[in-house]
Amino acid sequence: MSFGEDVLKINCVDEAARLCLFIKKHVAAMKRDGVVIGISGGVDSAVSSAICLQALGQAHVLGALLPEKESNPVSEELASRHCHQLGLRTVTMDVTATLEGFGTYQRRDQVIKEIFPDFDERSKSKIILPPDLLAKDAYNYYTLKTMDRAGNIKTARLDSRRLRSIVAATNTKQVTRMMYLNYLADLNNYLVCGTTNRTEYIQGFFVKYGDGGVDIEPIAHLYKMQVYQLAEHLKTIPEIIERSPSPDTFSFPVTDEEMYFRLPYSVLDLLLYAWERHIPIPEVSAAMNLKEDQIQRVFRDLTSKHNATRNLRLPPQSLTDAA
Repeated sequence: MSFGEDVLKINCVDEAARLCLFIKKHVAAMKRDGVVIGISGGVDSAVSSAICLQALGQAHVLGALLPEKESNPVSEELASRHCHQLGLRTVTMDVTATLEGFGTYQRRDQVIKEIFPDFDERSKSKIILPPDLLAKDAYNYYTLKTMDRAGNIKTARLDSRRLRSIVAATNTKQVTRMMYLNYLADLNNYLVCGTTNRTEYIQGFFVKYGDGGVDIEPIAHLYKMQVYQLAEHLKTIPEIIERSPSPDTFSFPVTDEEMYFRLPYSVLDLLLYAWERHIPIPEVSAAMNLKEDQIQRVFRDLTSKHNATRNLRLPPQSLTDAA
């Protein structure tokens, strides 16, 4: 097939059957009785949980809702509606107290107050990259964006120390949720099912021992736009499909595009597909109606992110690996 929009089209019936077989095979091979999966209110967990139910049945799948005080309330609402529609067994465990015990909010806010001293517990914050990678070239420098209780917005470019501090504190949210999921898995003799898609996996948009610390990753071979195709096929509730994808780890709502990818998934996935397969830039340009310098810019960004996050995709290294 020549390169174009159709390269990402999948046969959803066949793909769902293949995923079910994969899940059944690994649950049996690892001698477990089922799977536990975090339900976020997003499309990836919606599709993954629906497939798990098809594969294993209601008695062998447990959905975990793991909100914290900064989660978007819409996330829990949509997650609950999704689980009710599927008939999925669920448990809800608020992780706020665990995060407060570790100092997640305090450690992050301490850094923010270095920049904006009037930042307080009622203020909101997020980090973002320069928008629209296709429009202009720009380094991947992060900006802190805050909003106070009156709606006043401030921004400041982050140096590497402050960025690392904010990211390190924020990543404890994913790691904490994974601790809860592993507890539920051990309690029930289950596997932990992940929800990372290929677009996220190749570019390292996950936390290694957070949302990446799972036993199986059923959709890690599917680009985000392919996950949406499955969502439509599985009759996922429209509000989940139409919702802007978000990591939902900041008090100030932020999308995946703002925080990391700098492109909408509809464009990103095609370019990522072309980059992975070394499709010539002129061919990509003709198929997508993009200038060659735009494509080169995106390919550089993909290469940079892929290389910088290589450690996330590797198992722990040891001397036996060199043998």
